[in-house]
Amino acid sequence: MDALMRASQEARGDVEDPRPSDVIDDAQADLDTPLLESVTSEEAVAADVRTARPSTSSTRKPSFRAAVQDIQEARQHLNRAGSTSLAELTDEEKRAKVLGMFSSISNSSAWRTGTGTGLMKEQITDDHQGGPGWFSFKTDASAIYSLVMSSWLNILLVTAPLGILAHFLHWSPVAVFLLNFAALIPLALLLGEVTEDLAVRFGSTIGGLLNATFGNVVELILSIAALTKGLYVVIAASLIGSILSNLLLVLGCCFLLGGAKHKHQTFNTMLNKACCSLLLLACIGLVIPTAAKRFFPVDGGNDIVPASQPEMTERAVANMSHATALILGFVYLCYLFFQLKTHADELAEGGGDEAPALSLFGALAMLTCITLVVATNSEFLTGAIEAVSKSSGLNETFLGLIVLPIAGNACEHITAVFVAMKDKMDLAIGVALGSSIQIAIFVIPFMVIVAWILGLPFYLDFEPFATMVLTLAVIHAFFVSSDGNSNWLLGVLLVATYTLVALLYLFLK
Repeated sequence: MDALMRASQEARGDVEDPRPSDVIDDAQADLDTPLLESVTSEEAVAADVRTARPSTSSTRKPSFRAAVQDIQEARQHLNRAGSTSLAELTDEEKRAKVLGMFSSISNSSAWRTGTGTGLMKEQITDDHQGGPGWFSFKTDASAIYSLVMSSWLNILLVTAPLGILAHFLHWSPVAVFLLNFAALIPLALLLGEVTEDLAVRFGSTIGGLLNATFGNVVELILSIAALTKGLYVVIAASLIGSILSNLLLVLGCCFLLGGAKHKHQTFNTMLNKACCSLLLLACIGLVIPTAAKRFFPVDGGNDIVPASQPEMTERAVANMSHATALILGFVYLCYLFFQLKTHADELAEGGGDEAPALSLFGALAMLTCITLVVATNSEFLTGAIEAVSKSSGLNETFLGLIVLPIAGNACEHITAVFVAMKDKMDLAIGVALGSSIQIAIFVIPFMVIVAWILGLPFYLDFEPFATMVLTLAVIHAFFVSSDGNSNWLLGVLLVATYTLVALLYLFLK
């Protein structure tokens, strides 16, 4: 039997991953092969085979190869138990068996997730059970291949060179914007996978710092590129938009789709309370300079405040913004210490022992290359924003608040929703609110400090309405999640709130 021979060869590592067409040919050839008529389906036996594997398999990330191997091992198990000729079955029963096998493959999480399955630990050779060392060309090549082939989102990688080419060949601004925008989505996925691999190598504390630093590197690079072009409105809108998309859209989808599958879901109330409190602190840090500039203008008063009141000069706004940024940065360090040290056991997300798939040199090289490509695509993307805004009629605030956050957060969105559907709400909350916190009390203060160093006038006096919307969104998110329970209706409320905000900025001219 070709399928069984292939399975045994794979166990010895003599062949490459089976292609879907190979599996189809093997399945059709085995229709005339004796199999045991069993009450259980092959899919159920495949589940038993997975359960019987060594404990290290619990830490493996899902892959197409693993799904195919499960089916093939299930068929071997049936063959060892006895034999009954499929010739006695009708054509419809034969087709039903084949369809059942491919149903198991298609239901594999490698097809469903689309993200987070890149660096598969089962491909580490026996010589590197603890992970590869500082350099291993063969292991790195295998891991990079697995990483690129792990998600259908990586098809968009072809837009990265096309986006760069579009800029230098002077294609239309819309084409430059769309190509570079599409390129950032898979690049963010790859960057997250490589960062996670480094985090596994260095342990929980340093790994947590790496995730915190590089978790929002796409937003950071986008913001720095816009900062150098003086697009301060776009920077403020994109950062607030990233928080809103995580807080309302992602969290709402987690509640909605997770609640559609599980009637009631629970999560860690301490984590939720800490996250919402930090977000509210960030809102206060934005509201104070924004409101102070409007209530204490430099033109000698307004209808609310008499002219005798103090004036909030540009210099005063700058000083307040810089002081607030430093305070928020200090609070972020305290949050990291709280999360990674003092309360690490209570906030642990679980999981088994893992080993890195990339060597140290390979991971650092990939991290550097991906960051450079992200910086290039971000530079050309931000350079086309003004022209796209004029040609499409969409205001820059809408592009920054709604469109740009999709590029940096798309993979996190998908990850959070899928883990919520698996009833892992603590992890889903950690992804959605954790990303919002990093933007609110790390990226925003960091951008203010970078502008301060470069002598650029980017302060925390953001657009008043956007600041008000952000504050209300944080309060609303806390109300719907304060008791540590969620259901699909709460998800509808959060998604509806985000839709209202998006429609408002869409209609603004």
